[in-house]
Amino acid sequence: TGVQTCALPISPVNASAQEVFEFLSDAKNIESLLPKDKISDFQADEKGCSFKAQGGIVIPLIYVSKEPNTKILMESGEKAPFKYTLSILLKETGATCEGHLEFEANINMFMKMMVEKPLTSLFVVMTKNLQKQFD
Repeated sequence: TGVQTCALPISPVNASAQEVFEFLSDAKNIESLLPKDKISDFQADEKGCSFKAQGGIVIPLIYVSKEPNTKILMESGEKAPFKYTLSILLKETGATCEGHLEFEANINMFMKMMVEKPLTSLFVVMTKNLQKQFD
């Protein structure tokens, strides 16, 4: 068992870092970023959100900290299959901003092989949907 990190490439978003930060700070908005055909049972409140991914795995995301317009840190909730953190990093670039995701999980290599591809594709879809949100 060890900490495995998955980082996605930086993506430009056609909005200010403040707009993106405010959007992502409301857990209800995360539902609009998720692939509708691959998730179910989405729930959100001021603490975070949770949903079921394909295969029935519950993915709870709980807000840990928010640094205005630069970083949102979320972590696994109590029904998560393993411990993880998700960092959303924002950087102002003129009238637009750049976003970057870092996912860290405390899992073994076998588990990493099972979850890396579906998680990476989930984050790619979420990133594309975030870009569409502000186009």
